[in-house]
Amino acid sequence: MRPLVAVDWGTSSLRVARIDGAGTVLEERASERGILTVPPGGFAQVLQEAAGDWLAAPQTLCLVSGMAGSRQGWLETPYCNCPAGFEEVAHALAWIEPGRIAVVPGLCFEFLGTPDALRGEEVQVFGAMDLLGLAGGVFVLPGTHCKWVGAAEGRVQSFATFMSGEFYRVLRQHSILALTLPAEDGPLQEAAFLRGVRHAQQARSLLHSAFSARTLALFGRLPPQDLPSYLSGLVIGEELRSRALHGHQVVLIGAPELTARYALALGTLGCASRSLGSQATWRGHWALARSLQA
Repeated sequence: MRPLVAVDWGTSSLRVARIDGAGTVLEERASERGILTVPPGGFAQVLQEAAGDWLAAPQTLCLVSGMAGSRQGWLETPYCNCPAGFEEVAHALAWIEPGRIAVVPGLCFEFLGTPDALRGEEVQVFGAMDLLGLAGGVFVLPGTHCKWVGAAEGRVQSFATFMSGEFYRVLRQHSILALTLPAEDGPLQEAAFLRGVRHAQQARSLLHSAFSARTLALFGRLPPQDLPSYLSGLVIGEELRSRALHGHQVVLIGAPELTARYALALGTLGCASRSLGSQATWRGHWALARSLQA
């Protein structure tokens, strides 16, 4: 296989990796040059600054995933409709330099007449399946907008987006709860977090349960330093309450501090999980490149 430069280009960050023909990540780099920092027409220059020396190697292929394919990115790339696997994604690549640099399309799934979208997470799911030798399963990608992805027969069948991280920040900073919570989140208080997860299962509505983050402090039932963890547990617990978890082992993909919270919450609800980090992203790029050259 040809040498690969894998690019994960998000809204606020840029990550690149140099991968050899056997799929080994030889080197990684990261910067804060997310798409919103790039002036019009400046994407090629930013990529050159980040990985120009790698791109200069003969026969190098470069695959760019994430928000670089959005309307605000390098080249708006139409979404692939689900179900979609390597074949559909490879066919829909948008070539910036034919045969050399391409933008990976995201995925679209429609539920109740409303579309949902992935940009970049599909590569992570493909990478996780390749790494773990899975043809399908339930994959969760925590973050500002958490993605729950269902896959079977090597293809993404469906997914759903939950604005959990964003809702936490809105409640944390812009609701009445901000008057009670401490200025900084501090380290995770595990007991308080799990209390929030369990309360979310019983309260059945975040609109109701969120106010408990204020009243527990008001009546001295939780110390101030525990409140951010409790609120985090409420929000994540609400997300988990809406999912059918029985009989599934969930694969978590993302930053360790986030996947650890989800693993803790899933565990207390009796659901097994395992976690992957950036290796899923790079493996997904490499597996897609492999499919192009098969």
